[in-house]
Amino acid sequence: MAADQDFAQQTDHAPAAIAAVEAIISVPSPEQSWDLAMLKLRKDYSTVLFGSRADDGGLAERAQQLIEEAPDDARRGAVAFSAGVMADNVYQQPQEAFAHYTTAYQLGEKSGDDLVMSYALRHLGDHAHTAGDLVLARQHWERSTELRQTVGHLLGALAQQTLLAVLLRDEGDAAGSRALATEVNRWAGQVDLKFIVRETAALMADQTQPEPQR
Repeated sequence: MAADQDFAQQTDHAPAAIAAVEAIISVPSPEQSWDLAMLKLRKDYSTVLFGSRADDGGLAERAQQLIEEAPDDARRGAVAFSAGVMADNVYQQPQEAFAHYTTAYQLGEKSGDDLVMSYALRHLGDHAHTAGDLVLARQHWERSTELRQTVGHLLGALAQQTLLAVLLRDEGDAAGSRALATEVNRWAGQVDLKFIVRETAALMADQTQPEPQR
């Protein structure tokens, strides 16, 4: 949870939480050791992503090691997704990212992990959106939203609804886009999700009409 909060609100609670867990567990099991390494990887990724360190911290190599050492499909799916966002956002390797997201979705489906499936679909939808395939993007993003709502992931559901507002704009429904963005902006403001507040505020103010999709 601390790693999630650090990513969403750009705080720095995870290191203390990880240190406390390490102090409590003197001899961790292989699963516990893997989980701690994964938490550290996620925290270091957010630190790199938001520009708090100059080097990449060996993220790709650490992710690959965790993929190889994952004790089950659910954990392997989670780290495959993380490897995907790192490939996309740190290393600018979209093909590698797409492959990781596809693997993450398959493993999430196999292990019954709705959250991993939703993460993968969000980013597969982003790749479809970038390619101009708005139909496929909607399919992925709507399913991702449903999965996040099912597991009660408020941050994730709001982030997905923001993307659906973007999609409405790109489909030519500017009024629908602004209406959805306004509602998401209200929720995001209540729970202090500043990056969603900024994104939805821009959509609320957007008066432009998108070019027709070809």
